[in-house]
Amino acid sequence: MRTTSSYLAAIAAAATAVSANPGAAKSLKDIKHLVFFMQENRGFDHYYGTMAGVRGFADPNAPITENGLTTFQQPLNPPVNGSSILTPWYINYAGGDYYNATQCMDAGSNSWVAMHGAWSNGDYNNWTHADTLYSMAYFTRKELRTQFDIMDSFTILDMNHQSIMGPTDPNRCMWMTGSVNSPGSPSNPDSDGGAMLDNTIAPGCDITYPVDANCFPFQWKTFPEYLQDAGISWQVYQDVDNFEDNPLAYFEQYLYAANGSALKERGDSYLGLQAFYKAAAEGTLPAVSWIIGAAELSEHPPNRPVDGAWLQQQVVQAVVDSPLYNETVLVISYDEQGGWFDHVPPVVAPKGTPGEWLIDPYTSSDPDYYTALGPGPRVPRCIVSAYTRGGNVFTELTDHTSDIMFAEAWAAAQGYEGVYSQEITPWRRATMSNLVNAFDWENTDDATA
Repeated sequence: MRTTSSYLAAIAAAATAVSANPGAAKSLKDIKHLVFFMQENRGFDHYYGTMAGVRGFADPNAPITENGLTTFQQPLNPPVNGSSILTPWYINYAGGDYYNATQCMDAGSNSWVAMHGAWSNGDYNNWTHADTLYSMAYFTRKELRTQFDIMDSFTILDMNHQSIMGPTDPNRCMWMTGSVNSPGSPSNPDSDGGAMLDNTIAPGCDITYPVDANCFPFQWKTFPEYLQDAGISWQVYQDVDNFEDNPLAYFEQYLYAANGSALKERGDSYLGLQAFYKAAAEGTLPAVSWIIGAAELSEHPPNRPVDGAWLQQQVVQAVVDSPLYNETVLVISYDEQGGWFDHVPPVVAPKGTPGEWLIDPYTSSDPDYYTALGPGPRVPRCIVSAYTRGGNVFTELTDHTSDIMFAEAWAAAQGYEGVYSQEITPWRRATMSNLVNAFDWENTDDATA
């Protein structure tokens, strides 16, 4: 197990006291509560490239690009200060006031255009041109003490990717619905509706040529509706200041749901995070929870990682201190990388795969120019539970649909039928892990340091 801080030791001690209970789970069937918590706009290398044991800056298998350099060596053209190559650089190299100032630092753009530009049709050697030189900056444990502590105490996923090469909203749609309604996908098999590709939310279609895109309100089925149909309790916990990060609010069935209805009260109301903390403490959590934090605590630049660390600490502590800890799984993730560099190219579907390739409405005027929908760069993900403790690294390929597929596997283990998102493409199902192999039911780690 990795070195612990006083905060981590406190979590470990509390977790040990609960996980030593003879009522500890022996299989997924014994888990009764799932909690999904998503933060904003941080890349894997940007946060955890220096962490020991993960596929970070010490990666001996860094991909080689077409120019013969590794993906760590991004070309500069024209050269800057006499250098034609930029490698990842420590954000606080100058020390002093930088430690405070860089907490608010922005990388550049997280747009569809910037992300596809960095991907560069798979060459992955265009980060400095598609985004900014700041995108190559990274933090260390010194700046991210709490984030590192949580990952050190539980299981970090080092092959986890954002679902879409684009910004927040489409990635959060994938997180809670398994789809962005891309042409040829299960939610849009006839390519009649527009795909959700950007953060533009306004009535009608934001783009109509060469294809429709961002057509609000959305209408396909969301994953919470599958839970509702099966009789499984669920709740979105959010405050009024939710950074507009709840994708359910953009769907017709939630927008027009009657006051007092399940979709309105569970999916588009404002109970506040205090309600989550209270339910965790009292042992009254629903079967499935989603947590959406406030803008200032989201870690989205210029909001500070140190403030997001406080929120993460509150959520983790609520789960670990809960009498339900032995039967609860918390997954912490980030929606997309916010423009920050990552050195591992995403695995994309073969060209032409239905629902995974589409006519690009942003980067070309050619109506026949197709591009991959995603996945995008790696983003952090962590599984917090009594059965994923000990500073483990889970290396199976994952993205935001993995949370849904994990919930499906969990529901099946509970004996529920029909909890199976029809919206996820066959390629994602065949390619992305459902997280089940991350759990060790027989050897729960009760060490405190």
